[in-house]
Amino acid sequence: MKKILLTLLLAIGITMAGMAQTTNSGKKFSIGLELGRPTTDGYLFINYAIGGSVKYNVPIGEHTAVTFSGGYTSQRGKDGWSPKGFIPLKAGLKYNLIGALYAEGQAGAVISAAKSVGTGFAGSGGVGYAFNNGLDIGLRYENWDVYGTIGQIGLRIGFGF
Repeated sequence: MKKILLTLLLAIGITMAGMAQTTNSGKKFSIGLELGRPTTDGYLFINYAIGGSVKYNVPIGEHTAVTFSGGYTSQRGKDGWSPKGFIPLKAGLKYNLIGALYAEGQAGAVISAAKSVGTGFAGSGGVGYAFNNGLDIGLRYENWDVYGTIGQIGLRIGFGF
């Protein structure tokens, strides 16, 4: 039994070491500017969204990474509607399609800065391009189920290091 367990642990160790040698070499940590334009009923109250975010990529394969992101977004209102602040916290999967072109999906929670609104589900999917100099530009559709349902087209301009 001990030999089987030792052989199994050795095989797992060799496999993980081999995977570590083939992971993608993209930038792991990035900070970015977030811009958004509402697509659902939110467009009746919201002109645009602006904010900032941090993202961390954990490579798990040659073309694949697990992503973790968080930030702050202010939705700027129109016609006297006061700005609303939100804190999206998401995790997801990023897959390099061709070269530096990638697709990414994320899910998590969005927390309203207003205590009376609370927390809801956040989900997004999109594509992006990570340049060799660290510039990372991504376009996505994002949906938040907080304060009603808020959908938006988002643009992230980030810098990785």
